[in-house]
Order: sequence, then C-alpha cells, then structure tokens
Amino acid sequence: MLGRAASLALVMAITGGSVVSVPAVAVSTAAAAKGHYACPGYSTIDDAVPLSSVMKDTFVWSKFKPTKVGNGKGNINWKANPYKNPSWYMWLHSLRWIGQGITAASAGNKAALAHVTAIAKDWVKDNPYSWKANPAAHEATMHRTNVLLCLREAVLKNLGATKLPKSYAWLDAALVNHARFMTANWGGKGNHGTDESIALFGVGCTLNRGDFKKTAQTRLGTAITTAIDAQGATNEQSTGYAQFNYNLWGRAAKALQDCGVDPGKTIRTRRTLLATFIAHATAPSGMIQQLGDTEYVRTDSIPGTPAEYAATQGRSGKAPKDRVKIYSAGYVFGRSGWGSSATPFAAESAYSLRFGPKRVLHGHSDHTSITYQARGRDILSDAGYSGYADPAWRSWVLGPSAHNEMVTPKLADTNPITKLTRSRVRGNADFFELTDAPAAGVTRTRGVLILRKPDVVVTLDRASAKTAQQFQTLWHLPSDQRATVSGRAAAVAKQSGDKTRTVLIQLPYKGALPAGSTLVKTGQTKPIQGWHFPHITTRKAASTVVFARAGKSVTILSLIVPVRANGKVTYKTRMSGTTYVVDLNVDGVRASFGITGGGSLVRVS
Repeated sequence: MLGRAASLALVMAITGGSVVSVPAVAVSTAAAAKGHYACPGYSTIDDAVPLSSVMKDTFVWSKFKPTKVGNGKGNINWKANPYKNPSWYMWLHSLRWIGQGITAASAGNKAALAHVTAIAKDWVKDNPYSWKANPAAHEATMHRTNVLLCLREAVLKNLGATKLPKSYAWLDAALVNHARFMTANWGGKGNHGTDESIALFGVGCTLNRGDFKKTAQTRLGTAITTAIDAQGATNEQSTGYAQFNYNLWGRAAKALQDCGVDPGKTIRTRRTLLATFIAHATAPSGMIQQLGDTEYVRTDSIPGTPAEYAATQGRSGKAPKDRVKIYSAGYVFGRSGWGSSATPFAAESAYSLRFGPKRVLHGHSDHTSITYQARGRDILSDAGYSGYADPAWRSWVLGPSAHNEMVTPKLADTNPITKLTRSRVRGNADFFELTDAPAAGVTRTRGVLILRKPDVVVTLDRASAKTAQQFQTLWHLPSDQRATVSGRAAAVAKQSGDKTRTVLIQLPYKGALPAGSTLVKTGQTKPIQGWHFPHITTRKAASTVVFARAGKSVTILSLIVPVRANGKVTYKTRMSGTTYVVDLNVDGVRASFGITGGGSLVRVS
C-alpha cells in the first residue's frame, strides 16, 4: 500500500471492566444507540435492472444480455455464470440487482416485498455460512449486507411495523452471519475493507451490537490515514478509485453520523485533500487521467472543492493554486494552466507522470509512463482497464508494455520502486528525472521535459543491462488516430478530418539510428500490442509507436509534437559547450532545449 498510517486519535473504551486505548474515528459512542442506520440506497438501487426484470428473476449487468437466473418465483441458480465473467458472477451474488424491488416494497408494493424476500431467503438457504470458498459470494459480502439491511428496513415500512416479525428472524440471523464473516475476513485498509467496515457498522447499529460497531469504528480509524495520505493521494494507485474513495469515505462519515457517532475531523480533512488530488488528475477535456484500474470517464463534480472547477472545465468552483503538483505516492500532474480569458480550460495542455512505490491493489506497472493532452485532444494515452475476465488481457494491461515507458520485452517486470531524483518547474518548461531497475540486471533513467509554447514532450531514456537486450520506448496513441512510420526517425499519427496530428520523432542522439528503429503496432494479438480499453467491456485497436534499440547500453531521445494537421515540424542540432542543443520549429513557433553534460534536460529558449 502506498499510504502509511499516521498517529490516530485515541478514544478510551471500556472492555471487560478494563480501560484500553483503541484507534477510532468515533468520539461520541454514548449517542450511538439513539441513531439509526438508514438504508444506503447506493447499495441496492440498480437502474439497469427494472422492477419487471426483478419480478421475473432476470439479472442485468453491464453490456451483457439480460439473463433469467431463476424460476420466476425467487428460486435462483446461484451457480449460473453463462458469460464466464467473474464480475458478472460477483454482482449476481451481491443482490444489488434486486434494488428496484426493495424500493417498490418500501413504497408499499406487497408483491415486490414477497418476491425480493424470496430471492434473499433463497440466497441464505443456498449459501450457508461460511461462503468463503465461493470467491463471488465472498467478494460480494459487503454489498449483500447492505442489501439485506435495506430489505429489513423495507419490511418494516411495508408492514407498518417497528419490530421485525418472527417470520423474518432468518433475516437478522443472516445479518449476524454476514457481520461475523466480515469480522473474520477483513479486506484491509483498501476500499474493500472500508466498504466492509461500513456494512459491519450498519449491522451493529441496526441490531444494537456494540461489538460489531466497535470493530468497524476501529478499522475505519486505522484505515483512513492509509487510504488517503497526508497529501490527499489514495493507496489504490488508480485515479478512478480515487474518485470512488472520495464517495466511499463520505458514506463512512454518514453511516457514523446516522448512528449518532461523531466521525471526527480526519475523514473530512483527508477527503478535502483528495478532492484536490482529483482536480489535478483531471485532463483539460474534463476526463479523469486514465491511470491504474480506471475507465475513461468524466471527473465527478464535487461542489465546493477544486474538483468542481476541474469537472466543469472552469465554469464553476475555484481552481487549485498549483499548476504542477508532485505527490509522494507516485504522481506528477502538470498543465499549462487552469484556463483564463485568453486560453479556455479545454485548450490548455496537461500531463501525468508516474513513479513511486511498487505496484499494489489497483495499480499498473506504469512507472515513468506519461499521459498527455494538448490542442483539445488526447495525445498520449494509457492502454486503460480491461477488467478481470480474461487473464491474458489483464496481464497485458497491468504490464509495462501497455504504458508509455521504456521496456525490455524479453525480461520479466520486477515491479520496481521508482525514484524521482530531480525536478525543476519553470513557466515554460517542467523537468523531471526518474530512475529504477525494471528488470533483473537492468537499470533505467528517464528524463522528461514538458515544453509550452510550443507544446512538446521530450524524453531521454537511458538504460543498461548485464547482457545485450532489446529495448523499446513505447508511445500509446488514442484509438481515434492511426500512426504510420515516416522513415527511421519518425512516425505520424492522425485522424481523417481532424485539425491535429501528432509527430513522433526519435533523434539520432549518440549514434545513427539503425534500420527498424521505428515501428508501429496496431491491434496486434501475438504478442498483444496496440489496444485501448476505454471501459472493461470495450476494446479498441489503437496505434503504438515503438522506438527500438538493442545492446547492453542504449539511449533513446524522443519528441512528441502535437501540431496542426498541415503544420510542419523541423529541427536542427548543435553543440554549445558540453550541452547538446536541439532547435525546434513547430509550425512557426521556435524553441530550443538542451541535454547538459550531467544529463539534465533544459529549455534554452
């Protein structure tokens, strides 16, 4: 995990006649019994499964066809998995798909109450405690717990009762078993464990079980400073899960408050920091940077935070104060600006750069990788998020070859720690240097220079190995463009009719370019290369430009230049003392950068 648990507020709890200190977010336990854990509607209502489908035992999830999984009377085949998809199967066991039935039951629909009761009771009968051997039932426990809590509330509302009838004793027994399961099988300090703690607390509050509440509060207290660190980055290594965590911890605070427990200041403070992280992780298009297990989605607008400004592309809210933000969890987010009267938000350029601790949780092997947007479009993309259904695609998406970095394709990834060794932020150029050991016997250094006016990405990749190896610097392009090779030194990516094309150049720095040094892979399956997953159920062919070398020690100097469709890109090289200087002309806009004798990338003019 990326985060590190900081010192936690301690409250004094009386246990077995002795006083002990336990970490917790609660400071008002005396009020807890007076509260009420309201049905968390987010956990049950699934608009994709209408009431008519629920009443017919028809399950609907994602883009898969609706599937009849029962006999129409609530007797469900809990082993059904026609698409052989672990996510489909897990959400079947979550029971969230019966949410519209629970909503109808809460509003007085007797038939809906009878039917969702039959489905839930059937799950309990067919999946006796402990269901740990079934990965789907195990993974879905927290979600199913909330559904059962909501069902319990619906029963009381539908019957106009304040106490659960004896005929529903099985429901409380099932909730106790779910709480026992989550107590014994905590998912830890990531989002799974937090979701479990919220559900566990809900059972404790609903059934007045102080032991369940105390365990949940303790776990939430230990998790918050790991889940969201002191800068606001999450331990999930995914920008998509950063958004999820913001909402998740909001739900945690509400669950505590609803049961009369003061959540304290830490959750609120860390969520505020996380909202700023989300703003920095937003591209000029208003989409979240697709890093780690993240789908291509818009940034959530969080009112009153910098994320509102980013999500609305500057139409409302207040921008973060920093143009470039470095997070010790392993992220650099930068941009040309946050929008102004002269340059609208959507017209700014932006980038992300990854480094930091080893890959964990929902992270990918993307260290040193860059994403980049300019001229109102994506220029360098991540390969995206494939889900978990197909191991081959999952392995590729997780691996280095699905990211914009230098790789050694014949060697196994060692999941390195990557250090940010140097950085320099200036008004017209940002410089960063990263170092690591990505494979056995291999060391790698990447220098990155982001220019503005003109918008250009410069990378200097240097690597050495104990034995001769293939080295490739990969550039993944958006799926709406197609790239073609233009000689040994360049490739051009464009979309028919678009106003922008991207010129990718490798300069003959420290030696002539060999034949075959520039390649393009699009929609290749053996081995997999040249794809983009905007969503877990959608895979699109996308061009990947490969700058290739072989040897024990290699250097690859790359330029990524977005330009008008008819714009020209030219360059000249020269020496200035010990500095190698490149003079660029990008569609009439001139800039010069240099590589110093010490290996730094600097803007000269």
